Amino acid sequence: MSLPTTPAALARFIDHTLIRADATIQEIEKLCAEAREHKFHSVSVNGSWVAATRHFLDGSDVKVGCAVGFPLGAMSGDVKRFETEAAIDDGAQEIDVVINLGRLKTGDDKYVLRELRDVVEAADEWPVKVILETCLLTREEKIRACQLVVESGARFVKTSTGFSTGGATVEDVKLMRETVGPKFGVKASGGIRDTKTALAMIEAGATRLGTSASVAIVKGLAEIKSDR
Repeated sequence: MSLPTTPAALARFIDHTLIRADATIQEIEKLCAEAREHKFHSVSVNGSWVAATRHFLDGSDVKVGCAVGFPLGAMSGDVKRFETEAAIDDGAQEIDVVINLGRLKTGDDKYVLRELRDVVEAADEWPVKVILETCLLTREEKIRACQLVVESGARFVKTSTGFSTGGATVEDVKLMRETVGPKFGVKASGGIRDTKTALAMIEAGATRLGTSASVAIVKGLAEIKSDR
């Protein structure tokens, strides 16, 4: 994949993210203002902030993304489905859902696939990104998870929540890209805090980046170009 060469092009890869438990309405408003200014692809928030985020982004092209099943993914599939429906009703345009890791590791692929299909259906044709939490999976489990995500009708595989023992790695992004093929979405998230790391993820095959350091990453592109 060709690397973005301008801040504006790099910004379109980014989901500007604030999913801390203690995030305030003032911080959400600031997040949305930054997203409007830099024209990030989306803002990603927890469910209770979706309606406010949609209000703050009204009139802009920035999408509203919502985290579902965060951060463990271990709740009932019915809960994930309801959480997705509530987010869509409040104005979410993208859903980032955590896969059920325990069921995946148990080998209960039918459960995992059914749950993901339920979330995709509840998302009402809006894009669903499925978080694998790659730091907790073996290579075989990562491959199997990617295959299930593709089969489910979701549109992205995603590396991490940012709340576990590790975040995105270039190696995992490459493996995910190899597994899902050239046209499926791959989102790198977790620990992406500078421009060089962001570009490395894109070069490895990521088509979207989740980060809270979005403004610094976009501004850092000019500094990297001047060093070359």
